Amino acid sequence: MTNLMPVLRDLPEEIEDRLIVALDVPSISEARALTDRLDGLVGFFKLGLWLQFAAGFDSLVEHLLNKSKKIFLDAKMFDIGETVKQGVARAAERGVTFVTVHGDGDIVRAAAEGKKGSNLKILVVPVLTSLDASGLRELGYRDGLNELIVERARRTLAWGCDGIVASPHDNPNQIRRSAGSDGLLVVTPGVRPAGAPLDDHKRAGTPAEAIASGADYLVVGRPIIRADDPARAAAAIIEDMRRAA
Repeated sequence: MTNLMPVLRDLPEEIEDRLIVALDVPSISEARALTDRLDGLVGFFKLGLWLQFAAGFDSLVEHLLNKSKKIFLDAKMFDIGETVKQGVARAAERGVTFVTVHGDGDIVRAAAEGKKGSNLKILVVPVLTSLDASGLRELGYRDGLNELIVERARRTLAWGCDGIVASPHDNPNQIRRSAGSDGLLVVTPGVRPAGAPLDDHKRAGTPAEAIASGADYLVVGRPIIRADDPARAAAAIIEDMRRAA
């Protein structure tokens, strides 16, 4: 299988277009209501396991695409190579913008093959932001957290994919320097406004900290979707991002 050259980072001109809202809610109706409340402010949404098995998921995908919204399909595809390749190909055919994969070189290279001829960008998940060094040891990893992330970042590019998912605390710019590539796309969850609860994230940071450390896109869920006024909460996060841009 031939390695593919990764696409260099091509970021939106407007900082608000680098905010991805995670629609981590239990129903399609709630997700659609949130996208309506955020219309005109947010144009990029993450669809994860909260919704992927909900009745009507496909209609949500069509709804977002028909409204020219971008979709981050957080599938964390982990299976034999051909299965992952075909899954990625289907996501590319639908017009998804980002998709996550997880696994060894055979899996990630298969994902790269699956996106051929499309604009889909594949993100590898080196370490969940809910894990710290102690959690990694429980999973059997003996190397340090940062060393593992950098090594996975380096291999992600060599395997023909586009970027990784990493927390603000992981320092995206330092990851790029250590991995030897300015072209590494870094999408950053675990972003919380100053003083907000960290929830499940153990390596969090504020929107401004994430942008200042080199994050390309920020993924924010609960601080926006659970706010009394989601649009106001999103606007405040965008303003914090703008201060560091």
